[in-house]
Amino acid sequence: MIRAASPKLDALFQLVGSSGCGVLLTDADGVVLDFRTADGDRSTFESWGLIPGSDWSEASEGTNGIGTCIAEGRRVIIHRDEHFHARNTGMSCMDAPIFGAQGELIGSLDVSSARADQTEAFNHLIGAMVSQTARQIETDNFRGAFPNTRIIVANTDDSEAAMLLAVDQDDIVLGATRGARKAFRLAPSGAIAPMAASDIFGREDGPTGFEKAERAAMKRALIRANGNISEAARSLGIGRATLYRRMKRLGMSTKQD
Repeated sequence: MIRAASPKLDALFQLVGSSGCGVLLTDADGVVLDFRTADGDRSTFESWGLIPGSDWSEASEGTNGIGTCIAEGRRVIIHRDEHFHARNTGMSCMDAPIFGAQGELIGSLDVSSARADQTEAFNHLIGAMVSQTARQIETDNFRGAFPNTRIIVANTDDSEAAMLLAVDQDDIVLGATRGARKAFRLAPSGAIAPMAASDIFGREDGPTGFEKAERAAMKRALIRANGNISEAARSLGIGRATLYRRMKRLGMSTKQD
């Protein structure tokens, strides 16, 4: 997670660091693993205990951005006097959970502000960036967990959920993110029982985001191959017969130019 998160923490800090904000990554227990802040704000954050190794679970700090986000498994904004401890009421915290490749909670992403004049409206803008960045970390972490598979990404407007499936060369689903598990009624966490991707894609309630993504990938491959089925199949890493079968299932023409 740290390896996947590091460049995303840098990018997020570039957006919010100049406004007196610090960017923190924690583990699933609320312990700070990594931290970004401007030099001029570092002493303020250190006085609050927002440093690597500090424990910001609800058990340790009561209501706070990191601990409450982890306890409830959802995006939260804790604005100043909403914190439990009086010593924490000088900060605003915007947090989003990070879920692992097996659907389990593995950490949280936090942006905390040291500015007394930061408004709740501005906090909501930062909160949206935090949520989006957390999903990017989750996506990169998932891809790293299934390096030898095809990753199918669903079309979704939900910034709260990264929706991906990991599919092997035999079209068997080996992994799914938490968002995909919820959407397709799979086990919420842990290893999933291997299943044919077609068993998910072939449901009769209209085309899913995964079907749209698969269809688009096949169309791109066919266009790049000038309609040559064998060449398109090779570029997708599947057999010719498998490509024909998928095209037929999705109602695509199998006529070879």
